[in-house]
Amino acid sequence: MPFILASSSPQRIKLLNQLKRIPIKIISPNIDESLLPNENPKNLSCRLALSKARSVHSQYIDHYVLAADTVVSSGKRVLGKTSNRNKAYDFLNILSGKRHRVYGGVALVGPNTVRVKSVTTHVSFKRLSKEEISNYLDTDEWKNKAGGYAIQGFGGKFVKRINGSYTNVVGLCVYTVESVLGNIKEANNVQH
Repeated sequence: MPFILASSSPQRIKLLNQLKRIPIKIISPNIDESLLPNENPKNLSCRLALSKARSVHSQYIDHYVLAADTVVSSGKRVLGKTSNRNKAYDFLNILSGKRHRVYGGVALVGPNTVRVKSVTTHVSFKRLSKEEISNYLDTDEWKNKAGGYAIQGFGGKFVKRINGSYTNVVGLCVYTVESVLGNIKEANNVQH
């Protein structure tokens, strides 16, 4: 099924390519990603995914638009995308030796279609020394990453245990994407 990806995330593009789900266009949505008062992390991930999809769909109303958002939380605290080294250090210090959640929101908007699904993955980190955090920050892998780490890179060595979708932590739950896109394909009786 032809679709537009509302994301510029290299991780999401790579995961879709692995599924042989190649978008016909890739458009980076421009939305406000601010947390609303009293908004929980799961709802935030779904709202942002839907906002991204709707933003791009408003320009391409005859197409299906797929979007996703990833939110890392420790308790009720959202650990957003890291823009500087100090924030990344703080986030990794918070995650050290603890379990946290990664919420993935996946949205598909198209002709007569609005679908939003949520995925939650529990991730347990080993206890990190100051030196380990500092060495990791030297890699620059943390830049613009939710929670300040990338599980698919050097950050993977901090992960003791994972319960749920690994690809959700990377940035896009492939099971959920297949479910969302597959349902549309079946609904439209498109042959494989």
